[in-house]
Amino acid sequence: MKAGNVKAEAWLDRFFDSYYRHRPVNATFIGVHDYDNRLPDYSEDGIADVVGEMQSLLNDLDDVDREGAPEPTAIDLRLAEGYLRVQLWEFGSGHFQNGNPSHYVGEAVFGPMSLFLREGTPIGDRMESARARFEAVPGLLDQAKSTIERAPRFWIEKAIDECAGGINFAREGVGMYLAANGIEQAGLVQAADGAALAFEDYRRYLESEMLPSAMDDGYGCGAEELDLCIRSGHFLDMSPAEIAAYGRQAMDEARERLLTGAQELGFESWQEALAQLADRHPSAEDYLDAYGETWLAARSHAVEQDLVSWPDFPIRFVERPAWARSASPHLYFLFYRAPSAFDPINVYDYLVEPLPDGDPTPVLRAHNSSVIKLNHVVHHGGIGHHVQNWHAYRAASRIGRIAAVDCASRIAMLCGGTMAEGWSCYTTDLMDEYGFCTPLESLSQHQSRLRMAARAVADAELHAGDMTIGDAVALYRDEAGMTPGAARSEAVKNSMNPGAALMYLIGTDEIHRLRRDLVTGRAGMTIRDFHDQFLSYGSIPVSIISESMRAMNQKSA
Repeated sequence: MKAGNVKAEAWLDRFFDSYYRHRPVNATFIGVHDYDNRLPDYSEDGIADVVGEMQSLLNDLDDVDREGAPEPTAIDLRLAEGYLRVQLWEFGSGHFQNGNPSHYVGEAVFGPMSLFLREGTPIGDRMESARARFEAVPGLLDQAKSTIERAPRFWIEKAIDECAGGINFAREGVGMYLAANGIEQAGLVQAADGAALAFEDYRRYLESEMLPSAMDDGYGCGAEELDLCIRSGHFLDMSPAEIAAYGRQAMDEARERLLTGAQELGFESWQEALAQLADRHPSAEDYLDAYGETWLAARSHAVEQDLVSWPDFPIRFVERPAWARSASPHLYFLFYRAPSAFDPINVYDYLVEPLPDGDPTPVLRAHNSSVIKLNHVVHHGGIGHHVQNWHAYRAASRIGRIAAVDCASRIAMLCGGTMAEGWSCYTTDLMDEYGFCTPLESLSQHQSRLRMAARAVADAELHAGDMTIGDAVALYRDEAGMTPGAARSEAVKNSMNPGAALMYLIGTDEIHRLRRDLVTGRAGMTIRDFHDQFLSYGSIPVSIISESMRAMNQKSA
């Protein structure tokens, strides 16, 4: 290491030490296991400690000599500074620790559950850490009761539902997991029972104390605060109003393409056309095998077309484990949760929705052949998230390795979003462009873009104060074609995480623009060259990758 870079690297060491120590559940998901026995401390003293450390890091950053630092280090300093500024706002806002009862449930449930989902350390050590985390659940939920005075109604209702997931996991899931693995650990079972009682008590508190005085507003964070997330999280030079206008234009264009495309296929409406996809699904006997077979077909197609370096990063499609089934419908429980950046992984399990004992038709229609191909395989388990994660975990940027890892209720750092979601949405376009989709599946891509654009509009307008939560639900239901339940769920999720919904559209479109500029009409860069170079940066903002790749292109021109 060059002497002139020691100070910058030392500052980054402090940054990551503070990050993991104060966000222990994130650390577990990322693969840092020094704090596996802890939950975050949201007491008055705990919040003062983390805020004080973040402010100290920001103050000391002024003294770091950034000149001469290698590009990945310079990028990490820039991203870390933005992260600290957004986090300081978050800790003082009403959207997270100080005002959202759901935030606490997510950390309380996934604190121990992360140790069941991650296998980076011996099972005995993980179960002992899970015991410690279960024992800490009552204290964390007491911190919520002492900190949050009022909250928006939908956030309270979400937290109430999530408590059911925590109870089911602690009461049923733990015992099933231990039995399946041949483990007897009475202390863990006792601690889980205590946590279940704490979730029940917290649920009663939410229902009897908070719900009667719930707010019907307070869902938006404010235009200035959203602008901070956009500029210091995603590093975009766009205002909320510009993003909203961009999203509405994209919605109009997607609707037009849907109508035109449906008519070209002989249908009167796109809804009629796409309704046929639900009936095109594997049989119950072939359901699970269809995922793996589709994955092999997608990989073969991408390799034949020479689209990207697809690594040997095996994935296995298995049914969601029995221990998680009663809890998962109530939680942020993902089919594909990004593998940890630092744990050794031989084969990664993708947790498929199991077929019920009764009529399997609703699940088969919901996970039809098109959904398996475009969502589960291309977007998540294949060339999208899974391939991108492999490249990210080998990036030179330290933040780029971890930012897009899925944690208790969102990714580890907002700055990873335009890459992670932008790339995965871009790859469904890419595979369609290179002939992997049927005509109806190609048409469905326009519906996906309509919903992606609606997310950007809802994110920007809700948090800027130009849309109510009811307006956001109506946007998704009436203009984006979502069911009422899905529309409400999406709107509530958007309200809780400012700046997290716009990253799909903005990230996707910036990748398309960058590719057009650097590949189209140039002899020196193939499509695979472009994708490999792009992915090598890791999970950092697409805007920063674009700056770097454009600069390199200009130098080589």
